[in-house]
Formats: sequence, structure tokens, C-alpha cells
Amino acid sequence: MEGYDASTYGDRFADVYDAWYGDDDTTATTVAAVLAAAEAVATARSDDPHGPARSRGPTRASGTGGGPTPGGDRRAGPPPRVLELGAGTGRLALPLAAAGVEVVALDASTAMLDRLAAKPGGGAVTRVVGDMAGPLPDGPFDVVLVARNTFFNLTTGAAQRACAAAVAAVLAPGGRFVVEAFVPSAGPAGSEAATPTTPSVPSDATEPPARSTIEVRRIEADRVLLYVDRHEPATGELWSSFVDIRPDGIRLRPCHVRYLAPDALDRLLADAGLRLDHRWADWDGAPFDDEAAQHVSWYRADDGSGT
Repeated sequence: MEGYDASTYGDRFADVYDAWYGDDDTTATTVAAVLAAAEAVATARSDDPHGPARSRGPTRASGTGGGPTPGGDRRAGPPPRVLELGAGTGRLALPLAAAGVEVVALDASTAMLDRLAAKPGGGAVTRVVGDMAGPLPDGPFDVVLVARNTFFNLTTGAAQRACAAAVAAVLAPGGRFVVEAFVPSAGPAGSEAATPTTPSVPSDATEPPARSTIEVRRIEADRVLLYVDRHEPATGELWSSFVDIRPDGIRLRPCHVRYLAPDALDRLLADAGLRLDHRWADWDGAPFDDEAAQHVSWYRADDGSGT
């Protein structure tokens, strides 16, 4: 997509992101799962006298309210550290910081991070403008998190491999890399599925054909909102844009993703030294099966045990 770079998505969506994609019924369960994993890794590291030294941080993120602190007695040591890639406006970073986690939020879009900073508790989150492909902020991190298909915003195989290597380099021994993403699914051309689908292929075709769609998402007296996309199943790429037409002009909100099936993602991360620990169908921990539309995959960094 000509003129599109790592910051384009965030810069173009920042003003509507919270209204369109803000908190939903998965936010609380996502935060709880990430917090539990970060606490477990941090506790194991605190109990290991031979583990790498960590800078001692605050026992609670500044600007948060009262209430019990997750982790119990482990709070005598440094708090768990979480790096969120593509953190956006802070849907997950802010409640994690409020729970006492030391959160580093990385995003390529300054506009997104500015909105995070302006929210209550935003000062408790360390914000870093940067590309997920690296370099990443200095570790070690107990958990590195990339939610809502954001890993697929890396639009080349080289960028995805670079991200995997960078994550492996900043994870603590035994740390977790958790990826939430959709499962590319087979379906007929023109399918209304929420995720990209593979069109039916004629029997004499050697690869799935590209397809394009135009959808009318909203019609108002002074506004028309269109969604246009082009999908290349052969390369796993999807280009799309919301076309927001109003009397004062047209606003384009583009997106470009390169998606991977779960097994392909496993191989890419394994090459970087991150092995699949477990996979869920959602943040509640539902079993993953062939019918799942998405996955929450937990990868483990080598802890030196050889297991």
C-alpha cells in the first residue's frame, strides 16, 4: 500500500479508536490472564537466587487507587514487567498498570500514545514510540503482549521474524509472549465472516484468486461510511480502508495486514526460540479446536532448564 508505514494505522484511527474499538467484554479477562502470567513469572524469578538482577521498581503504579494488590507477598520485590506491542490508547496497559504492573506501552503512532497519556492513570505507563519489528525497549519482561491481531500489522515476513527475535531477546527466562489473533478460515467468496476468508477456488486454479469488496457501513443525512478491501489469500495479505465521506471532506482510514495460520505462527516463533506453551480459543481459556475463530497463544522463552 503506497504511502503506508508502521504509524499510518494508529495515526488515522486514533481519533475514533476508543469509540469504535474501546473496552469490550474481553478486556477484564485479558487483563486478568496477563496479570496472572506476569505474576507467576515474576514470582519464579524472585525466588531464583541465580536469576538476572532486576531494577527495583515501585510496589504500586503511581496514580492508582486502593484495594488489594495482586501477587500478595511477592510485592516485597519488584513488580512484574509487561511490554505491550501496539498498545494504542491503553485499553490493556492502563488497567494492568492500575493493578501494580510495570507497563511499557510501545506503539508506532504518537497520536495513539498521546491519547493514552491523557487518560486517568496514563502517567503510570511508560510510553515508547517505536516499531514492533524492533528495536524493543530494554528487558527483561515477564510478559510481552500483542492483542487483537496486532502482530499481523507487521506486513512482511522479514518484519514478523524481526519482531519474534526482538521479543525473544527481551523476555525474562521463562517469560511469556502472548498473541491474540484471528484464525484464517476457509469460506466462500463474499463471506460475511469477521475475518478474512479464502474464496472458493476453481478446480483448475493453482492458487486462490484475489478478491475485493465494498460495503456500506453507515448512511446518514450528512455522512456515508464505506468499507473497501482487497484480499490476497496467496500471500495472506489484506488491504482495507474505511472511507468516511462528509460535507467537509473525505477521511481515509487504511489498514494493511499479513496474517498467518496458527501453525505458521508457531513455526515462525519457534525459529526465534519461543515455543508454544498452550493455546486457548479465547481469554477465558476455552479449549482451542478446529471451529475456533480466534486464538490466544502463549509462547514460553527458554528458562535454561532444557525442558
